[in-house]
Amino acid sequence: MNSQQTITLTVSDQHQRLDRWLSENLETLSRSRIQNLISQGHVTVNQRVCTSKKLTLKPGDYIEVKIPPNQPLELEAVDIPLDILYEDEHLIIINKPAGLVVHPSAGHINDTLVNALLAHCDTLAGIGGVERPGIVHRLDKDTTGAIVVAKTDFSLQSLQQQIKNKTAQRQYLGVVYGSHKTDFGTIEQPIGRHLGNRKKMAVVTIEKGGRNAITHWQIQERLGNYSLVLFTLETGRTHQIRVHSHFIGHPIVGDLDYSSGRSVGVNLSGQALHAWKLKLQHPVTEEWIEAIAPLPEEMNTLLQVLRRRLGFTVGG
Repeated sequence: MNSQQTITLTVSDQHQRLDRWLSENLETLSRSRIQNLISQGHVTVNQRVCTSKKLTLKPGDYIEVKIPPNQPLELEAVDIPLDILYEDEHLIIINKPAGLVVHPSAGHINDTLVNALLAHCDTLAGIGGVERPGIVHRLDKDTTGAIVVAKTDFSLQSLQQQIKNKTAQRQYLGVVYGSHKTDFGTIEQPIGRHLGNRKKMAVVTIEKGGRNAITHWQIQERLGNYSLVLFTLETGRTHQIRVHSHFIGHPIVGDLDYSSGRSVGVNLSGQALHAWKLKLQHPVTEEWIEAIAPLPEEMNTLLQVLRRRLGFTVGG
C-alpha cells in the first residue's frame, strides 16, 4: 500500500505568494495540483495548516507539503502498440508517435499512452497518481519521441528528482521557420497561461503567473528559409520549446497553435518537433542510460524536401 509522502522546504527568496513559490520549487507538481493540495489542507507553513494559495511567504518560513497516498486506479488497459527504446523492471522508455496523448483527459479517456502502458506493464497501476501512473514528464500530443515512465514509486521519485536537479538531459530536434543569425543561443523567458486564451501558453511575466523557463538551441542544418535546430531543455514548462521558438521569431514548422501554419509542401500530422535523446541515471544501478528515438518518417520526408529545394535553388 502506498504511504503518504512529505516534502519539506525552507524559503530563502524574497516575498512571494505560496502557490507560485511552491510551483517554482516543486517542478514535478503542476500549479493546479499544488493549489489543490493547499485548499485541501495538505500544506503547512511554520507548522500551521494553510489553505490560502495567496499567502505571502518570507525568508525563513518552513513549509511541509504532504502528498496523500495514491487512490485505486480505475483506468482501462488498452492494447495499443508501443515502440520500446528501453525497458527493465524499474522503468520503460517509449518512442511516442504523433497523435498519442500521454495521460487521460477530457476527450481522451481510453486511447492514451497510460492506457497502453497499463496493458503492457503489470506493476504500473497506482504509481504516481490516479490518472498519471508512472508518468515522469510529458510530451505534447503531436510531439514525437522519447518519454520515460517509472514502474515503481522509488523509480518515479528518483527520475523526477533528476529532472528537477537537471541531471537528466532532454534534447529535441525541430524544424523551424527562418534562419537564425547565430549558430547557437539561449532563450530565458518565463512561461505561463496565455492571458487571452487559456488553452495556450505564452511568455508571461513572473508577476502575472509566468514560471522561469530556459531553452538552449543550436543550429544543426541551415535549409534556406528553414533550419534544423537542436533544443536542450533546462526547465520543463508546458509547450516550452514551441512558445520560446515563437517568441524569438522562429516558430516550429507545422505548429498550428504558435506559428502561421503556412504550407511547406509536406503533410504533417503535428508540429515538426521530436524528443530525440533522453539521458538519465538508472534509479537502481546508477548507470547512465541514453535512449535515442529515430526521427519519424514525416520529419525525415520534410528534411528531404527542404534539402532538395535548397539544392535546386543553389544549382539554378
